[in-house]
Amino acid sequence: MTAIMIQGAGSNVGKSLIVAGLCRAAKLRGLSVAPFKPQNMSNNAAVTADGGEIGRAQALQALACGLEPLVDMNPVLLKPESETGSQVIVQGRRVATVKAREYAALKPSLMAPVLDSFQRLCDAYDLVIVEGAGSPAEVNLRAGDISNMGFAQAADVPVVLIGDIDRGGVIAQIIGTQAVLDAGDAAMIAGFAINKFRGDPRLFDDGYALIAARTGWRGFGVLPYFSKAHLLPAEDALDIPASAGTGDFHIAALNFSRIANFDDLDPLAQETGVRLTMVRAGQAIPACDLVILPGSKSTRGDLAFLRAQGWDIDLVAHIRRGGRVLGICGGYQMLGKTVRDPDGIEGTAGETAGLGHLDIDTIMTPDKRLTRVRAQHCASGAQVSGYEIHIGRSDGPARARPFARIGGADEGATSPDGRIMGSYLHGLFREDAFRAAFLAQMGAAPSGQSYDARVEGALDDLAAHIEAHLDVSALFSIAR
Repeated sequence: MTAIMIQGAGSNVGKSLIVAGLCRAAKLRGLSVAPFKPQNMSNNAAVTADGGEIGRAQALQALACGLEPLVDMNPVLLKPESETGSQVIVQGRRVATVKAREYAALKPSLMAPVLDSFQRLCDAYDLVIVEGAGSPAEVNLRAGDISNMGFAQAADVPVVLIGDIDRGGVIAQIIGTQAVLDAGDAAMIAGFAINKFRGDPRLFDDGYALIAARTGWRGFGVLPYFSKAHLLPAEDALDIPASAGTGDFHIAALNFSRIANFDDLDPLAQETGVRLTMVRAGQAIPACDLVILPGSKSTRGDLAFLRAQGWDIDLVAHIRRGGRVLGICGGYQMLGKTVRDPDGIEGTAGETAGLGHLDIDTIMTPDKRLTRVRAQHCASGAQVSGYEIHIGRSDGPARARPFARIGGADEGATSPDGRIMGSYLHGLFREDAFRAAFLAQMGAAPSGQSYDARVEGALDDLAAHIEAHLDVSALFSIAR
């Protein structure tokens, strides 16, 4: 087996995208390749083929490799539920909800499952491409580290450091990282690359040479900004565009403070007949055809956030005007009458009044539902593939009017007039036939495009982009 690790000189420098591109490049070269991220922090998760959950970025990277996502590809996933606490997922399963200080104490014990998962991938594939988290320059977090240099040292994996020139100060990013690392960690870095360059890369020749001279590290190239990145699912909510498309059918999606699985919206954003607006804190819900309440990692917390923005009042006005509403997972729970969390699973124990637009009540329970499903949309008869990833059970009279059926079981709920809909199904808009039927039923004009084909094409283009601008052969040659 061989492996290389991509670390960043800062957060959001493009590590996930570069790993996805390298994975597809390796696959196109005929290698069997798998992605790996020791620890991820994201509320954008995917259900795996082996029945667990991992970060959505690793699911995209698995797709780039031509693989089904597996829990070993991201053995530790942190899902923030509040400003100070996160749910801890280990090898696909929730093990605890802890505060930041408590996680610092827990973290050293997680190196064993991390190395266990890594070894299984190494035994199964020619090449494993590892993605770090944040930056190794955060040396205050070095003790017990499992995601950057702590992992690289423990697994003896060479590191390529990525700098982001788009945000400025890339020379200081890389040279400064070397300056704060101890000698052992710095020795793990085999080279660097520059990402997100705009314009003529030759203009950075002097800066590139300066970094190489000051660090003694090999340069693997300067990667121009990849213009098709928006066609690939984003992992960070900060990367969600404020608006997309110019179509006549206007969808407004609420950008919750704990928004989760927001890639549900990506296929809609790429529909030519749709205009998608992300409604952010402090903004009013605009006049539109459909409002989507997406998933949330903290349903009661985001209900309070929603009310603080005045969106509850905006929704009432939207419904009075004849508008439609779709709640997905946490958004579905919010549309009901109450959300109860007697055991404090998502935060402080208690009960919160819902928005009252669907006649259901939700209770949070310790058991978490993680499953892929095939369903039939009741209103259109269209088949849909999706997945469920949630805690809580919802029940009430509105369930007699289901959104979909899974086998013989009813799923979700709708209002008597059918204009307010709720479902636990994520990923449903990836299904081209369902998306077309749903939009047509809403009065929109579906594009007929294949979402999955566009993602595959973007991955191929990303691999070609990386091959054209980075020395991929040299980069793969350092793997050990």
